[in-house]
Amino acid sequence: MSASSNSVDLNALKFNQLSIIALTLLGYILDVRLLPGFVAALMVLGGLFPQAALFKILYRRAAVPLNILKPEISEESSAPHNFAQLLGGVVLTAGTALLFFGSAAAGWTLAWIVILLAAVNVGFGFCAGCFVYFQLARLNVPGFRSAQSGQVGISS
Repeated sequence: MSASSNSVDLNALKFNQLSIIALTLLGYILDVRLLPGFVAALMVLGGLFPQAALFKILYRRAAVPLNILKPEISEESSAPHNFAQLLGGVVLTAGTALLFFGSAAAGWTLAWIVILLAAVNVGFGFCAGCFVYFQLARLNVPGFRSAQSGQVGISS
């Protein structure tokens, strides 16, 4: 199964988000401050290089072959989702920096924001990062394209 930039596997996104939630929450519960940093690094890497998104690779190589989940393909651009992943990774990176160099309370607050927004996406189908992406496109911010133009994506 190869996903183009014009199709998205919604179950891969959910698996990715649930993995982000689980590992970040585990870091909070066990007070393992490296865990949100690890998740943040994976999110930034996956946002910049979607083919390297570890949780989506695990989904394709384990969850699908083991029939735990089946692909649910949607014809839409992957760019808003990749942007959302990158944005969440940046927020979690800032939270991790605060955990180590500033305020643990502020750092865990940023981690919880990522957890809660990922949970909203899984539970209600609202992607806050995608919403930001489309608002930037609506404001004609260079590099963002709206769905109405027929060209969705971050241009180079």
